[in-house]
Amino acid sequence: QVQLVESGGGSVQAGGSLRLSCVASGRVQNIAAGWFRQASGKEREFVAAISWGSSAKIYGDSVKGRFTISRDNAKNTVYLQMNSLKPEDTAVYYCGVGKHSAAVVAGTIDYWGQGTQVTVSS
Repeated sequence: QVQLVESGGGSVQAGGSLRLSCVASGRVQNIAAGWFRQASGKEREFVAAISWGSSAKIYGDSVKGRFTISRDNAKNTVYLQMNSLKPEDTAVYYCGVGKHSAAVVAGTIDYWGQGTQVTVSS
């Protein structure tokens, strides 16, 4: 069993930055992690994924070059640094974990966090 708690969301103007954190507890060894987002009225969208050892980092096309995923396994924490934010980045951001990064990218998530709201104004 794994519990995930996201934080760091908020409101920011376009062009600004935010850093999301996802703290995991429970059996968190050797698992991949990722971020997804869901805007109002839309389906959940893949944002980024990272392998256990951080050797693999994968990004969705809409965030490449602007967002950076990282993790600190000593702190059981996964981060999402979001720069050059746009109004279309407005969504609830969810952290999820899975067996490997390819599974996370495919949306095969074993555990989800509760989500954190990000709002970008123009």
